[in-house]
Amino acid sequence: MVPRKRVAEEEEEFDNGGIEMDSEIIEEENHSIRILLKGTDRASVNALRRTMMADTPKMAIHKVRFTQSTTEEDGVIWESVGPLPDEVVAHRLAMIPIPTAGSEFYIPEECPNCADIVESQRGCPICEIIYRCMVRGEPEGRSVKARDLEVLGDLKFSISEEFEDITITKLYAGQTIDFIARANMGYGRDHVKWQPVVGTTFYARQHAVLHDKKSAKVLWGLGLSIKEKDFGKNGRIEDISMVDKMKKDLLHVGPSTDHGREFADAITLEDVPGEFILQFESDGSMNPRDIFEQASSILSTRLDNISADLEEVL
Repeated sequence: MVPRKRVAEEEEEFDNGGIEMDSEIIEEENHSIRILLKGTDRASVNALRRTMMADTPKMAIHKVRFTQSTTEEDGVIWESVGPLPDEVVAHRLAMIPIPTAGSEFYIPEECPNCADIVESQRGCPICEIIYRCMVRGEPEGRSVKARDLEVLGDLKFSISEEFEDITITKLYAGQTIDFIARANMGYGRDHVKWQPVVGTTFYARQHAVLHDKKSAKVLWGLGLSIKEKDFGKNGRIEDISMVDKMKKDLLHVGPSTDHGREFADAITLEDVPGEFILQFESDGSMNPRDIFEQASSILSTRLDNISADLEEVL
């Protein structure tokens, strides 16, 4: 059930052992994407959605070691205390988007160097990223931000500039925070901090069909987005963006409006068999297209393994 992505002139095919799904990027922004899936069914699209949410790995801070200390400098006593418990700080750290390059890191339990080591001692350059943070408070208050996390290693894993202002805690004079945070790959099925997508949903693609031009004049008279000429000679709108506008316009003449009875079913929306629109946002740790492609590959491998097991049993 691996999609074939098609963007502009570029097309790539994936073999999934007999089941095919065509995919076409409708809209793509920095952290969001809409994809048209063809030649499939609702169950297959939902399987892809669940794979993105639960089985596509990403980086997240998993372990935090706080240093407890008390020092005196220039008559000021600095203590490693703050307004928030360490557990709350650790939770906030876990939800910061960590730059993820899936092909560069292993899941700790699958790491060649760490798989045979007890869990508490796992961690090496190919399965974790280490961050250091040491900040002192100020009399007027000093916010500890995500930008204060200093990566120990390749700077490409520094917190992205757009997420630098995420607040972790706030310190005042005499308060300090000092910790080492370790990020590793994980799955969303184990904890939401490892879920790379949010707002994941899909729905059937639809066409708008004009049935009664006379009754539809109620809608044209409102001067909204869609006009009668947009339906063309065949009385249909198939363009996805135009259908989206049509859906919004129909809210003004629905059954619960003053125009509902007169408009009736002058224009209806019909599902297109075998076509669905999948849309989701990335949490910022990965590019949404990369998430889609990884999930497709993961699901394809899983289905191939199931098919192989069935052939062997039967």
